Amino acid sequence: MRLELTPWAEEDLGLLRRINVPEMKGHLGGPEPEEKIVDRHRRYVHMSVTGTGVMFRVALLPEREPVGSIGYWDREWGGITVWETGWSVLNEFQGRGIASAAAREVVVRAAADGRRRWLHAFPKIDNLASNAVCRNAGFTMVGETDFEFPVGTPIRCNEWKLDLRSL
Repeated sequence: MRLELTPWAEEDLGLLRRINVPEMKGHLGGPEPEEKIVDRHRRYVHMSVTGTGVMFRVALLPEREPVGSIGYWDREWGGITVWETGWSVLNEFQGRGIASAAAREVVVRAAADGRRRWLHAFPKIDNLASNAVCRNAGFTMVGETDFEFPVGTPIRCNEWKLDLRSL
């Protein structure tokens, strides 16, 4: 399987809307209203301009069919600024290793960026698929932690981290 990660662009709003369905957002507080989706899209488009991270459209090659999103962005954690990562793969493409392959590529890109030492992920403890992605991408489990997502909604997560300087 070959993937292409392309920085998020204006034309990716439709993909974000396809991701914003109950089946996809069950571990992330449920679907967001349209105005929040548009706000999120704007943040994704401008992340690389502001230097706070990069979001990517994930597409299958050779067709370049959009199948999901992944990225990394600034997060204050443990008294330092780290990269956080997260991903979504459309339901009809799940179970093929796409998220793990995209996560491995994001690890490479975050390491090449060079501005942060640590890349973290915070999947809910009961999200077995996302926890497996972390394992498959080379992250080390730190343990369980309390987290908010969306902001104001407490959840219990596994904290995973990867030392980008060790690559």
